[in-house]
Amino acid sequence: MLLVNKVRYIVVGAGQRGRGYAQFILNNPDKAELVGVAEPRDFYRRKLGDEHNIARDNLCTDWQHLAQREKFADAVIIATQDQMHRAPAEAFTSKGYHILLEKPMAVNEQDCRAIIHAIKKNKVIFAVGHVLRYTPYTIKFKQILDSGRIGEIVSIQHLEPVGYWHQAHSYVRGNWCKETDSTFMLMSKSCHDIDWIRYIAGSKCRKVSSFGNLKHFRKENKPAKAAGRCLDCEIEKQCPYSAVKNYIGMFKAGHTIWPVSYITSDVTLDGLKKALREGPYGVCVYDCNNDVVDHQVVNLLFENGVTASFTMTAFTKFDHRKTRIFGTKGQIEGNGSKIEVYDFVTDQTEVINTDASSNGIVGGHGGGDQGLMERFTAAVQKNDRTLVLSGPDETLESHRIVFAAEMSRIEDKVIIFE
Repeated sequence: MLLVNKVRYIVVGAGQRGRGYAQFILNNPDKAELVGVAEPRDFYRRKLGDEHNIARDNLCTDWQHLAQREKFADAVIIATQDQMHRAPAEAFTSKGYHILLEKPMAVNEQDCRAIIHAIKKNKVIFAVGHVLRYTPYTIKFKQILDSGRIGEIVSIQHLEPVGYWHQAHSYVRGNWCKETDSTFMLMSKSCHDIDWIRYIAGSKCRKVSSFGNLKHFRKENKPAKAAGRCLDCEIEKQCPYSAVKNYIGMFKAGHTIWPVSYITSDVTLDGLKKALREGPYGVCVYDCNNDVVDHQVVNLLFENGVTASFTMTAFTKFDHRKTRIFGTKGQIEGNGSKIEVYDFVTDQTEVINTDASSNGIVGGHGGGDQGLMERFTAAVQKNDRTLVLSGPDETLESHRIVFAAEMSRIEDKVIIFE
């Protein structure tokens, strides 16, 4: 039975992710409506308000102003910075709002547990932005595995190729470069990869070990002739991490969305030059205040005997994730857009193409952002939490695996789950 004709949303945090989810609402006016925005930056708050024709009283710099009011929407999308998730999640949940929370859920286990406690106590529908579960690719991948075509899963290899310029943008120069300002790299970038592996393995995790470090983006690796800013550097044309190449170059090639639009609201040549001259995105990658790792491996043992290895590395082209799964009757390989299934019995390989098209942020992650918003919106419309592909307990579990992996890396020991 349809309980809500059109889901009324509030967006808390109108940055890249918040605006991306709001784009789904704009594209689907028959299913959803954006009725409130909380965002401290005037430009992004007003822009979203104008795009969605939101009443001025529902545009606030502080989410608390909206949370303190009588309930006037059905669901809240929380897309603040990672360490700011707990307070709005608890506040809006206590008012009965359903919650779509951008990943990671929180940056420590205590806050994760508090959020899950609030969700269960108030019996609201809850989803975390583990968008990899919702791609057409993953849906097809999971169907093949569940059909038994490769027998029982024995082991999993999974690679996240962050991309050399993406690492420089987000995790050397950007908001996620320093652990104390955000969280550790594995949580900020790869928590949905660990969640995806847990989803595919289909079992609780038993043991975790991990290794990794900050190898390259360090002051001692700065070339002798390099300047403090790329605009002043005589060797920037030979540097793969040049901000001139990676922002102005993209702009001149006609690329005006992320990451170009992320470093300034004035997406013009003069606006970009000003941002690179004055802001963090024009600083030499060897002079930044970064401390998160640039490569890491994680090894997992699940209770059903499945083993998995995960590699996150900066030093790749910006590309689809790549996975190999080995079973008792065959193996399966995928890269986000193509799946190859090899059958031991017939000695044949089948190639299956999946739709990995991207339409901005809404179509990002191989369509996972779109899929998550479709499923969550339908779940709220029908009051059916089963439409969300991961429940609160499983979401907490996958976050705990990530915390355990980082503990293993730091303390140099195997973590055993009790």
